[in-house]
Amino acid sequence: MAVATPNTGLKGPDDARLMDVARKLEASFLSEMLKSAGVGKTPDSFGGGAGEDQFSSFLRQAQADEMVKAGGIGLAQSLFEALKEQDHGTR
Repeated sequence: MAVATPNTGLKGPDDARLMDVARKLEASFLSEMLKSAGVGKTPDSFGGGAGEDQFSSFLRQAQADEMVKAGGIGLAQSLFEALKEQDHGTR
């Protein structure tokens, strides 16, 4: 059974799964925003070449995951509430 946390109000395994999905969605969103901002882009003058380009997405995703762990931008909580509302509406 999931442990309730003060910020999310998790009450059971279903809520814990929904919050996990919401956090993953927020991390994916943040990763795309980091990509758009040019984070991880190989510098023109002194880059690591094709290998660096191949693995920069992993770095961005790891950075986004850490941002979510640190509290993120609040998107996960909004997504959680929307998913929870939708879930309860179908039962």
